[in-house]
Amino acid sequence: QDQHVESGGGSVQAGGSLRLSCQISRYTVSTQCMGWFRQAIGKDREEVAHIDGDGTTKYADSVKGRFTISQDNAKKTLYLQMNSLKSEDTAMYYCATAADCGWFQLPLHSRWGQGTQVTVSS
Repeated sequence: QDQHVESGGGSVQAGGSLRLSCQISRYTVSTQCMGWFRQAIGKDREEVAHIDGDGTTKYADSVKGRFTISQDNAKKTLYLQMNSLKSEDTAMYYCATAADCGWFQLPLHSRWGQGTQVTVSS
């Protein structure tokens, strides 16, 4: 398949944890930058975190200290550990890869998954 495959979403109470996984498509040429995005109903898609080829990570202010992005190169899998979840974290979560961390919004230079739903109840 030519899309990444996310898993690990679900429903959890506020304060709980989830770990999202993203199996990177074997058709992906460049994984120079890998990231997690989310889109809540009625809101624009936003970047949650990314990790570049040097292992440098960047997080949205809203998730700093609660979420951790990591990768397993041998398994070609990207992870997002989410702790201390809040109701405002409720969204569809997508993983993506790109040749550059600034290119996620360029269709020809990025690849996306279909998303996994995370619902946090208060």
